[in-house]
Parts: sequence; C-alpha cells; structure tokens
Amino acid sequence: MHRRNFLKSASVAAGTAISGTAAATNWHSQPAGLAKNKFKLHYAPHIGMFKNSAGNDPIDQIKFMADQGFTALEDNGMMGRDVALQEKMGAEMARLGMKMGVFVVDKGGNGANTLAAGKPEFVDIFLNGCKRAVEVAKRCNAKYMTVVPGDFERNLPIGIQTGHVIDALRRGADILAPAGLVMVLEPLSDTPNLFLRTSDQTYEICRAVNSPACKILFDVYHMQKNEGHIIPHINWCWNEIGYFQIGDNPGRNEPTTGEINYKNIFKHVYQKAKAENKEFIWGMEHGNARPGKEGEEALIRAYVESDSFTV
Repeated sequence: MHRRNFLKSASVAAGTAISGTAAATNWHSQPAGLAKNKFKLHYAPHIGMFKNSAGNDPIDQIKFMADQGFTALEDNGMMGRDVALQEKMGAEMARLGMKMGVFVVDKGGNGANTLAAGKPEFVDIFLNGCKRAVEVAKRCNAKYMTVVPGDFERNLPIGIQTGHVIDALRRGADILAPAGLVMVLEPLSDTPNLFLRTSDQTYEICRAVNSPACKILFDVYHMQKNEGHIIPHINWCWNEIGYFQIGDNPGRNEPTTGEINYKNIFKHVYQKAKAENKEFIWGMEHGNARPGKEGEEALIRAYVESDSFTV
C-alpha cells in the first residue's frame, strides 16, 4: 500500500545493518546532567526515524529512543525481518522497559487481495498472515498488529462487501484472540479506492466482529484528511479504539508542523484514558519535517512541546 512507502526504504536499510557487535556511531546517551524526557504518553518512533543520530543498527536506534525518553516502538515491517533480529529487538525492548507497538500483518488485505471481494483465496492469504503474526508477536513481545481490508470490490453492493469483510475478520480474530493479540483496523486516506475510510465505518465493523481481538487503529493524520472533527470522533469510537497513530497535516510530519492541535488531542485522550485506567500506544507513523540530525532533534523538541499539556 502507498501508505507505507515513506517508511519502507529507511526501515529496510536499517534491518540489513544488524550484527553481533553494535555498529560504530557517534551518538551518546542524554548529555551529562540532563535527565531524559518524561513523556506522559507512550509515543512510539519507528526504525529509521533517528538513523542520523543513532546509526543504521536497529538495536542502537532502540537504545537511542529509550535514552530520549520514548517508551515504545512500532515497526510496520517487523514480519519481514529475520527471526533472529525479531528476537533481538524484542529482548532489547524488554531490557529497556519499552512496549512494542504495531507491525503490519503481511498481505493482510490490499488492492490485489481485498477482503471485500469475499473470495476464498483472498481470505486464506489473510488468515495465513494472522497465523504467522502470532509467531512474530511472541518474538518481539507485540500485542497489536495493523490490518487493512484493501480496496472496494465495486461490482458488489456495499452491504455485501461489508459482510465479506466482517466474516473474514471474525475468522482472523479467532486466530488472534487465544493468544491475547489484537488486530487494529486502520481507515486510510491514501486513495478513494480503499474500502475502509472513516472511523465510524470501522466502529460499525468492530461492533459486528464482536471480539476483543478486533479494534480500531485511529490514525489522526488520516482521519483529519477524511473526516476532521477529531476529538468528537475519538469520543464516539472510544470503546472500540485500541491504538493511535500520529502525523500532522499537511505534510505527514511531526506535531507542530501542520494544522492539527496535537497538544489538545493528547491531553484529551490522556485524561479520558486515565479516568478509565487505560493506556494507549501512539505510533509516530510520520516523516521528519527537516533533514539530518538537526531534523531529528527538532522532532524530539516537537514532542516535548506537544506533551507539555497540563493535567
């Protein structure tokens, strides 16, 4: 899907750099006398986001994230990494007390095998991805995985398409639920051909699947483009939201670079979740507005600013 292209090259390059000995880098932990950031929320950078500061080795990047105060990681391409690297990344996150965010279920649904079509061969591809995701999750201590149903099947009525998607997701949930895993469905804005487009549509499908293994991935960037009215939509969908992702609009870069008031959104979700004893991971699924190490430092400052809401 086009939605992942801006992350793909950095993630793949970083994945090839791992070795038994940490790569030589010129980054250090927080400067002497400066405490690491104490973020209120579990913000999750992705591999490649801090490559100029930490080098290409994924383990060094994870260490750098932790040194900056980030308490989670997301890695869309985790299923494509070597088993040994999956295990090593999981072990390092556990050592650092970091949570694993989403990875994408490989071939879980796309333009070539849309779940809306109801074709058995497409559903089988999706179910096979769910089965393999269970094993990947064990290696990296993951709980959440992204699923996208794919494109519309435009020769079928919308209700029939929706029924096909629900049927497929119920079967996927039956695979994931016994392992305590959750597929999070992500409505997207990349193209009008995509079947899943809005948070209320995703809410309806999750209610129909009726499983703790099927929830909403509320990507604020995509929802700002498709529907706006962000905080009311979060409230309406609240009971079915399992995960959040971040990206400002326009540009799909860090908070403070576009039109979205992330400080207010973060504060709203923080207070609402705290009242119900909930926690969410916030995947940083966006690019860097500025290049190089300076851009990475600016990104961190943007999160410090956006996280500075009062409670």
